[in-house]
Amino acid sequence: MLAERPQQAPTDGAHRAKNQDAQTALALDAQTALLPYALGVFAISLPVFVWMASLADNRAWMTVSFALFAINWGAFYAVVNWLRGEESRDLARRARVQVLCGALWTVTVAQISILAEGAGPARESLLMLATAGAVLCAFFSAPYLPGLLIIAPLAAAGPLVAQFSHPENQGAGELTWGATALALTLSLVLNRMFRRQHDLAVAHERLLDERIRVLEDAERTARSKSDIVATLSHEIRNGLTGVTHVLAAAAGRGGRAAPSRDQLNAALDAAQDLIAVLNATLDSETAESGRLNVETQPFDPVRLVQDLVLLDKPNAATKGLELTVHIDPPLLVRDKGAVVADALRTRQIIANLLGNAVKYTVRGRIEVRLELREGQVAFEVADTGPGLSNEELEQAFEPFRRVERTGAGVNGAGLGLSLSRQLARLMGGALEARSAVGVGSCFTLTLPFDPAAACDLEEQTETVIAEAPGAPRAMRILIAEDEALNAAMLRAILEQLGHQVVHAQNGRRAADLARIAEFDLLMLDHRMPVMDGPAASAALRAADGPNRQAPIVAIIEGDAEEASEFLEAGADVILRKPVTVAGVARALADAAALDRDLARSEAA
Repeated sequence: MLAERPQQAPTDGAHRAKNQDAQTALALDAQTALLPYALGVFAISLPVFVWMASLADNRAWMTVSFALFAINWGAFYAVVNWLRGEESRDLARRARVQVLCGALWTVTVAQISILAEGAGPARESLLMLATAGAVLCAFFSAPYLPGLLIIAPLAAAGPLVAQFSHPENQGAGELTWGATALALTLSLVLNRMFRRQHDLAVAHERLLDERIRVLEDAERTARSKSDIVATLSHEIRNGLTGVTHVLAAAAGRGGRAAPSRDQLNAALDAAQDLIAVLNATLDSETAESGRLNVETQPFDPVRLVQDLVLLDKPNAATKGLELTVHIDPPLLVRDKGAVVADALRTRQIIANLLGNAVKYTVRGRIEVRLELREGQVAFEVADTGPGLSNEELEQAFEPFRRVERTGAGVNGAGLGLSLSRQLARLMGGALEARSAVGVGSCFTLTLPFDPAAACDLEEQTETVIAEAPGAPRAMRILIAEDEALNAAMLRAILEQLGHQVVHAQNGRRAADLARIAEFDLLMLDHRMPVMDGPAASAALRAADGPNRQAPIVAIIEGDAEEASEFLEAGADVILRKPVTVAGVARALADAAALDRDLARSEAA
């Protein structure tokens, strides 16, 4: 919450400034609407003033008065025309112009008061006319509060000074004072009413804007859900159909022969593509809702790129493509800094870029470049594929959109580049691209680089992890997983790594088995019926038995709260779904290392 406070103040200030501008605009619009009425009132009062001024002895002052009336009329006419132009959209300039227009009439009122001093029998009538002019100035400036506070006192000053300058006119002066005070009070009340109306209008506009925004968000969400359903239905149907045919052949149904190795590989590819589509869809929706978290840690970009290129070389070689790597020499010095980002998400982005390059490039070469650029590391994947136009390149980064010219017959949900760009931004980097039709494409991922950071140099590929000297061998492992497919997949991975597996369908069954049989390690899923993973972990730690100190690997969906709950319940290692050979092997190695450390401490 503390991190959000500095961002909240500018937002609130911007809202207040916007509301204030809206109120000023509405006040000036209301005052502008009164201008024709003001001119009409002064036009009606002009003959009365001419008749009264004709009784005055000072012809020079009378001439000045008429000149001021003419100037004010001309000024108002010019202002009315000016308000119709583009320049009047500047609220500060418009406010100054309208206040100056009001000030012109205050000068006229003051001049009438001076003229009244030499008007003989017409003095009182002219002063009353000046008082009426002051009242009118206050009324017509009422919508705009700064203008009212400036114009009303200036307009009232002339008649009040003229009345109170003669002691014999004390009664008339008090009447003038009462009239101007009442006019100012009523003008303030009117201004308050205007401001109240302004606030209601602004609130109404804000409510409409929010409603429109909510409707747009709902429409965007509906389109996104529709795209998800359409994409997943297509990909799931195609993928599962191929897998089902192969499994049916393997089961001997319909008198079919056993599937060939090529058919099994095709089914495996279809299943892997389906998993990739599901993972990308879930990650994209999580990122769209703002719930996708990244872990920022130093890692070695060279090893990551080399591992991914090593994995993609067979696919590139099958298509006759040349796949090369060029690394900036300073990055080859392993103890001179590291990329500070999420290694798994970075691997996901680079794997997607490399996979696309191999998938869409028919002939030529693919080049992966790793360079240092002003405090950042740039991962570049360039190919000699079909290339994209500017319009197609923008379309390629849109979720659930695929370029028809290049994507025909190629599996995918159209989420890879969109998700990769979101992940890059979450890690403080960026994903950009440039391309030319018929020439090829180049995608560039930039991530922060810290020259002083130290990375873990023990990262390995799946094969190296599985064969690492520290990896445990021939362990007896208890797994608790309620879903049969997940349990079968986890069992297959563990048996592939050379371990013996006992399966329990829920946490209660796992806890009961752990009380009567000895296991080297326990792997507990988070969500299970009867008893979930954290509860089972806590029960194992609290009960006396052969597995009270056995390492526990917690299997979670990826939520940080799930991990915290498991660790508090006594788990030792966290393994996130979907499980892979590399992930399981690393989790087992970490658990075995913890077990060895515990044994040494007890022996000491």
